Order: sequence, then structure tokens, then C-alpha cells
Amino acid sequence: MNRPIPSGARCLVTGGSSGLGRAFCLELATRGVRLLIADRDEAGAAETCRLALSAGAREAHFIRCDVSSLDDVTAAAAELDRLYGGVDVVVNNAGVGAGGAVGEASIEDWKWVIGINLYGVIHGCHVFAPKLRAQGSGHVINVASAAGLLCTPEMGAYNVSKAGVVALSETLAAELGSAGVHVTVLCPSFFPTNIVASSRGLDDKRRAMGEKLMRRSKLDARGMARLALTASENGSLYAVPPGDARWLWRVKRASPEGFRGLVGRAFEKLRRK
Repeated sequence: MNRPIPSGARCLVTGGSSGLGRAFCLELATRGVRLLIADRDEAGAAETCRLALSAGAREAHFIRCDVSSLDDVTAAAAELDRLYGGVDVVVNNAGVGAGGAVGEASIEDWKWVIGINLYGVIHGCHVFAPKLRAQGSGHVINVASAAGLLCTPEMGAYNVSKAGVVALSETLAAELGSAGVHVTVLCPSFFPTNIVASSRGLDDKRRAMGEKLMRRSKLDARGMARLALTASENGSLYAVPPGDARWLWRVKRASPEGFRGLVGRAFEKLRRK
């Protein structure tokens, strides 16, 4: 069922100080919404507020928030209640990257990635799902990754965190569908952001490969945000951008064992280079 995000909607975006999070804020701003940006980077969030107001947001505020902390996310919900009297759109976007083979990537990196990428979304859904269910309307957009669908080698912690976001989104969609709440999970492949530059556990070769794949992308952050918001308004659970990732996801669903062989051969070829 189509349900456009209306002017004046009360919106929370985590990780909104830059990159995809800022893009979500600016796309929402064109709809005349009221924004709360939750991020640890207060200076970046303040700049996003300024840009959002220039782009048409009715109001824009920020709160310092570490999404790996349930207390911080709960405080963001309280701030939404204080500012706007509730919430209509929740974008669980904050995320980080990490690479490394299983057994080689440090346990500290595993905890860091899962704490932000997965528990950050868990906290957002835990806090806001009851509020949206009670009011009988709203949108939840969880940012996962094509990595959560395809699970390529030497990205174990990242893959697990994003696959968990996909599973959580599928579960939440079934739980909230009858309550009139749209749940969408965005699964982008590479596109220009700073996530590769800030990722842990990548050697120079894989970092350079990630940067190259980002430069080849036909979509930018605003395009990704627009895709996810349109999918949510249309009631679509999955927002998977067109291109290699969507085709590989189709191959995996059609032939899981064939896909595993394809990925294994590609990985061995990469290792020999």
C-alpha cells in the first residue's frame, strides 16, 4: 500500500552527520519534514541541520548519540517526544566497516562492528517499534548492505552484522505489517562514501579495490537515500539498487550452491593476483 511521507513528518536519522545519513536528511528535507539527527559527530550533525533547513526541512535538531548504547537511543526517543511529540519515520543508518578473514580479524573489531551495525539497529527497532505499532502508522528504514545478502569472503564481521539487519527487518516487517507500519531494508553495494577509508582490517590492496568499486557506481548517496525512501513509501521490504548486487542476489536465490562456487572461484582468483 502506498503511503507517502507527509510534510511535517517527525523523522529520526542515525549517523546523519555525513555520507548516506546526511543524504537521507536532505532527501527528507525536500518533503518538509521535522528532523532529529542522532550522531556522535556533533559538528557534522550541526552542518547537516543547516543544509536540511536550506533544503526545505521545517525543523532540524541534533542529539549526541552512540547507537551501540541503548540508553543513548532511548534518550533520542525522549528528545523526539519533547521536540515533536513522537515519531513517524525512523532511519537506522549509522554504520562502520571492517575486513579480515575469520580467525584473523580481531575480536575487538568484531565487537565494534556488531555493536554499531547490528546492535545500533536492534536498539532503534526495540525503542521505536512499540511507539509506531501503538500509533498505527510510520516507516522504519534499516540500512544493511549487499554484503548482508551475498556474504563475500574476508568480510566476516561486516557480513554478519548486515545479514543480521536483513533478518531483523524481515522479522519486523511481519510483526508490524498489520499495524500499518512500513519496514524497508536498504542493501546497497559500493557507492561513494567514506566507509572504506574509515574501515578497520583492510589491507592496502582491498582498500584500493573498494575505492575503485565506489568510483564505478552509478548511484550516489542521494540516489541511494531516494531509492530507500521511495521503497518505503511504496511498502516494499527490500531496496536493492540495480546492477551487479541485484543480479548476484538473484543468482544466489536461484542456485545457492552455484553461487557459493562462483564466489569461491572469484576469491581464489583474487588471492593469486
